[in-house]
Amino acid sequence: MKLKKIGLFLGTFVVVGGLIGGAVGFLVLRAGAQAAKGPADAPVRVFEVKKGSTGLALGRELHEQGFIEYPLHWRFWLRQAPGFSPKAGRHELSAGMTIPEIGAALQKAPLSEDEPFVMIEGWRLRDTDEALAAKGWIKPGDYLAAATDASRFKAPFALPARGLEGYLYPETYRVSVAGGFKPEVLIQRQLDTFAERFYRPHQDELQKTGRSLDEIVVMASMLEREEPMPKQRMTVAGILWKRIDKGFALGVDATSRYQLADWNDRTEFLKKLRDKSDPYNTRERVGLPPGPIGAPTVESLTAAMRPEKHEYLYYLHDSSKVLHPSRNAAEHEALRAKYNVY
Repeated sequence: MKLKKIGLFLGTFVVVGGLIGGAVGFLVLRAGAQAAKGPADAPVRVFEVKKGSTGLALGRELHEQGFIEYPLHWRFWLRQAPGFSPKAGRHELSAGMTIPEIGAALQKAPLSEDEPFVMIEGWRLRDTDEALAAKGWIKPGDYLAAATDASRFKAPFALPARGLEGYLYPETYRVSVAGGFKPEVLIQRQLDTFAERFYRPHQDELQKTGRSLDEIVVMASMLEREEPMPKQRMTVAGILWKRIDKGFALGVDATSRYQLADWNDRTEFLKKLRDKSDPYNTRERVGLPPGPIGAPTVESLTAAMRPEKHEYLYYLHDSSKVLHPSRNAAEHEALRAKYNVY
């Protein structure tokens, strides 16, 4: 009987001791899961959640990178957070954060890996290429080579075999440079933006103009460079289309700058104006130039599609960029003398 009582006592002692030990262990784990590993002023560092990472795997990585002291504490916290859903990407963490704070941070939107790239209205492919190379994102010529091969890209309209000049919409794009910038990705986005901003909304209207999409784009590229005021581009479009239809030379000097290494090189520009063999010399050659001379905005594209009907056949700009149209050569020459434009 005494042995039985002793056994019962020992059993009770073991059970109670186990319960106490378990409770202590629970409290220790709970305390550890709430505590920060380092001081409150620990530096902020970037921790990356790889796509498809599990909660347990993140605990090991957080421990290895010094954000938490014990992976077991992380596992205990996970059991209390069944809805834990980390976002793939880079996150700012500190060893001074508690595990719940780390868990909350990993479920927020990750840091943006995108960088802004501003493509200016009227830029040529070569201008965009130079800007990307200046940032160190590409080797010189990479963007230009990709944009010259239209077969590599998709659009809801036929792409010209000569390349994508004029069809890559000028806009501020946020691009990913982590892991290497890919010019093809940007080019496809620029094509998609052209389709979204202009082609799809105006597809039916385009068909009624009697002009091809390519003709509209070429005209719009000239308007972008010729007329600084968007509200006046329909007036200029009316003059230029009229000259096309009448078989007159356009006389758009901006086209002679297209093939210059430096658009603003005046010496080379004046040489181009005298070069009768230059296919982009619209003083000497009748009709549209062989292709667009830059990237037009939607304002220029719609102006090319909706030319204003009027009696004018010539135009010029004074020193303040004010447009002065005229009906005939005599009026035009008088305006040139008045505003000293030659």
